Amino acid sequence: MNAIPGSRVHGYMSGSLTPAWDNNEMALVPRWLRSERAKAVLIVILVVTLAVYTWIVPPHAVVLHNILHHLNILPFMLAGMFFGWRGALKTVLFTAVLMAPSIYRHWFRAPLDSQDQVVELGTFGAAGIIAGFLSERERMQRLRVETTKLELERVYTELRQSLDQIKRTERLTAAGQLSASLAHEIRNPLASISGATGILARGQASQEARSECLEILTKESQRLNKLLTNFLNFARPRLPRLQNADPREMIHAVGTLAQHAARRKGVVVEMQLADGSREVPCDQEQIKQLLLNLILNALDATESHGKVIVRSFFLSEHLCIEVCDEGRGIPASERERIFEPFFTTKETGTGLGLAIASNIASQHGGALTCRPNGAKGTIFRTELPLAVESSIVSGRVETR
Repeated sequence: MNAIPGSRVHGYMSGSLTPAWDNNEMALVPRWLRSERAKAVLIVILVVTLAVYTWIVPPHAVVLHNILHHLNILPFMLAGMFFGWRGALKTVLFTAVLMAPSIYRHWFRAPLDSQDQVVELGTFGAAGIIAGFLSERERMQRLRVETTKLELERVYTELRQSLDQIKRTERLTAAGQLSASLAHEIRNPLASISGATGILARGQASQEARSECLEILTKESQRLNKLLTNFLNFARPRLPRLQNADPREMIHAVGTLAQHAARRKGVVVEMQLADGSREVPCDQEQIKQLLLNLILNALDATESHGKVIVRSFFLSEHLCIEVCDEGRGIPASERERIFEPFFTTKETGTGLGLAIASNIASQHGGALTCRPNGAKGTIFRTELPLAVESSIVSGRVETR
């Protein structure tokens, strides 16, 4: 009555591959009936009991014999569900052997009852074997599902580990690139400072040369200080302190600050701002820094008598602010790297302005993108959500 050793069903029933959901089903089965031995003993007891009662009950008790014949379906079905079609077949053969004396004894005294018993043994036995086949197929299906589940969990774990490794590698690569770029940017001011210091140290320079050297020292020191300040702002950005702000007032304030540089270069700054009193949760200081950086870049790119347009509008629960210039534009190859730290097309630029601006937009749950402004110039778009999630920037946000 035991399952065939080494078979897939036996390994499934007794091995470690039993699906997790079988534990819930087994909880409904009495504890004493959870082992295969107990199941086999139960089936044997049922078969023997029915065979004994069939032998004891007199042949003329047709009703009792009919009930006993029908009860034979119990051990057949149990054997099929517990041990598959092989177990059901063994149970049918075992029952036939035990019932053979009763069938032989009744064959001449009550031939109709004996023939009915033979037919029912065959019918119920076939039903038990079919039930065992279906039960075994279901177990095999569960085994395949569980095996697939375990394999997917393993693949998912390996994929997550690979992604973590890739992230660590990317961070190390980015750190290396930043260090190399920072060293390159520092080298030029240091060379100028070293040259000016050498001239002053010899003590033979004229008054004009000394004044020029002091100017170089001051200028390059300020340049280094600005470079390191921008680098620290990028590497260690502070969390945004969010408060509701009127976008029109915020953009007007930045435009006023940029007007001096615009008049000096002969460029017109035109404001096209959205109507309405909708407010946006943001850190005004950081957003003003972002917009001022974009407007100053647009002024640098635009020739004299040109125009820089700053427009805002609401789109799908976002505030969109676009800064449009009429400069030469940014080639597609450079547009892909424009937000990388230390990447710049200016001779005197640090290459951190747009990287910091992009970081500020990300901290607010938004984004900073750029695209061509038709045939001439570039459009930088800042998108800020009108409703901020409960956490921003590594799961935290400062509010006041």
